[in-house]
Amino acid sequence: MAETADRDANHALRARFDDVYGRYQRLRSDLDGIQRRLAELRVSADSEDGLVRATVGARGRLLDLRLDRRIYRDMNAAELSRTIVATTARAAAQADAEVQRLMADYLPADSGPMRYLRDEDLGSLLHRQDEIMHETDPGRG
Repeated sequence: MAETADRDANHALRARFDDVYGRYQRLRSDLDGIQRRLAELRVSADSEDGLVRATVGARGRLLDLRLDRRIYRDMNAAELSRTIVATTARAAAQADAEVQRLMADYLPADSGPMRYLRDEDLGSLLHRQDEIMHETDPGRG
């Protein structure tokens, strides 16, 4: 009975390894294309009133800002700045989602890099290693 359970566990581990290794191979072979797609990624968002358009790149950096000329007579400086910030944030969130969609084809959802893309916590990159260290030395952490 234990031998069957071990064999089943080994098959499951092998299947998981094959999946992760296959994703890794695709990632390595497609790396130039991924970098190009990320470099070319542009996402735009419009303000609710349509007077502001912000365009950002894959990292959420503002690349272009368009202001309708009507904005100067309809908004004061504080309102305009809030609108620009909110519109840029909306575009950045859309770019972040697009990057996650792109990388989901190559990385397991529970991987450190994917967690980092979701939560921007550098600790996510070491999460699995922290688990392994805790398992090998339960007296730590």
